Amino acid sequence: MAAPPASADAPRLPPPPAAAGDGPHRPAERSETACEDRSNAESLDRLLPPVGTGRSPRKRTTSQCKSEPPLLRTSKRTIYTAGRPPWYNEHGTQSKEAFAIGLGGGSASGKTTVARMIIEALDVPWVVLLSMDSFYKVLTTQQQEQAAHNNFNFDHPDAFDFDLIVSTLKKLKQGKSVKVPVYDFTTHSRKKDWKTLYGANVIIFEGIMAFADKTLLELLDMKIFVDTDSDIRLVRRLRRDISERGRDIEGVIKQYNKFVKPAFDQYIQPTMRVADIVVPWGSGNTVAIDLIVQHMHSQLEERELSVRAALASAHQCHPLPRTLSVLKSTPQVRGMHTIIRDKETSRDEFIFYSKRLMRLLIEHALSFLPFQDCVVQTPQGQDYAGKCYAGKQITGVSILRAGETMEPALRAVCKDVRIGTILIQTNQLTGEPELHYLRLPKDISDDHVILMDCTVSTGAAAMMAVRVLLDHDVPEDKIFLLSLLMAEMGVHSVAYAFPRVRIITTAVDKRVNDLFRIIPGIGNFGDRYFGTDAAPDGSDEEEVASTS
Repeated sequence: MAAPPASADAPRLPPPPAAAGDGPHRPAERSETACEDRSNAESLDRLLPPVGTGRSPRKRTTSQCKSEPPLLRTSKRTIYTAGRPPWYNEHGTQSKEAFAIGLGGGSASGKTTVARMIIEALDVPWVVLLSMDSFYKVLTTQQQEQAAHNNFNFDHPDAFDFDLIVSTLKKLKQGKSVKVPVYDFTTHSRKKDWKTLYGANVIIFEGIMAFADKTLLELLDMKIFVDTDSDIRLVRRLRRDISERGRDIEGVIKQYNKFVKPAFDQYIQPTMRVADIVVPWGSGNTVAIDLIVQHMHSQLEERELSVRAALASAHQCHPLPRTLSVLKSTPQVRGMHTIIRDKETSRDEFIFYSKRLMRLLIEHALSFLPFQDCVVQTPQGQDYAGKCYAGKQITGVSILRAGETMEPALRAVCKDVRIGTILIQTNQLTGEPELHYLRLPKDISDDHVILMDCTVSTGAAAMMAVRVLLDHDVPEDKIFLLSLLMAEMGVHSVAYAFPRVRIITTAVDKRVNDLFRIIPGIGNFGDRYFGTDAAPDGSDEEEVASTS
């Protein structure tokens, strides 16, 4: 959304009803906090206005991990914050940039609470919440000393690394993965381990200086200023710094009077004029938040893309790509395909012959790895001119769940192979693939990667998995996509989007039906292999667990 021209007075949404307030959820006290400070923090709660009674109270979002949450659980649904939206066209590129929202306002104005309320009300699966607090600059020894005595100004634009903020937000908007520093407010320093974030449908960037940099402003599609009374902000800051950051009242008030309030007057409040929307009373203004969410939904609808439908209509009647290698259809291979395609085949036989085909497929794939000449000495003392693997290491990555059935065959022929996993599931409402989980070995960018899935129909999940590997800096020409069975459509889609990815399979079927199932196909591979009940609609594996 293009921002309207800046004016002296930004559009100001109506304040909430008189009874409404802006009370964030009460933080849990830390056991190590002194009893007196804890008592002070508790007494500050009574100074905050009551939460509005216009609607039922919202549940606080919680995290499933100790670091930055990969998901948020709200009263409505589970919202994945470390995923990848299916906004990639048949060329393998992102069709639309993510929608970036900037949330500015004074310290403790309720920006984070407003952001979480927007996330919950939006009810979209892929959201990234990026806090400006993560981007404080690394302090020198002298500055560390000043900070320990509340004499360092953390509320000045110079305290933030705007270059890193801009580069991070640019990458997120493009759908790339980023490394974000983790800041320790107790020690005023960055932690050793940084967190990884991935692109999403919506990026919410919040911070006191969110609108203080011209380049940063150009990246924001919507700018919201949270305007909260200064007395309320002071009470909140006191409560937060005492209960969560181990500070004492005297130090907090000293820092507020010396740095926080002057910075708000000089740097923060003037940025209100560049905001598209001003929200009085912050999170208590549910009317304003509802209006914001309605506008964002209209923006997101313009970014909708049916990936699988687009793939189905692309590259028809084209010759198969040179990057495709199909295992030679010997009578033995043809016979095994006959057995596993037969719907009357027992589960034991299905597993046995599938494993045989997987072993042959893996052996065939290894012939495409780089080898170099080498000379060894035989037990008879003679030189032998042979070949040895010219890479650093081989890593197998399975697309769950069917892809993991190929792991034993890979381990059987590759000594000390490393294994990673990617879980891509179909959204039952949209029919589109969504990334839900990934676990990849460290330094995977140095390896040749064998990406495994048993069936590939449209190629949507395979393309998404390749994008994940590329985001982890794996070179495209070091990725090998292996599948027992592929549809021509899937082959064309992957090859056109990623022309240097090697595609290796035991067979290619020509068609998919209206439900994107391979014809004649192999059925639901996962259900037949694991002995689980078939999906209610009888759909193939890629339609249920890993939409390939």
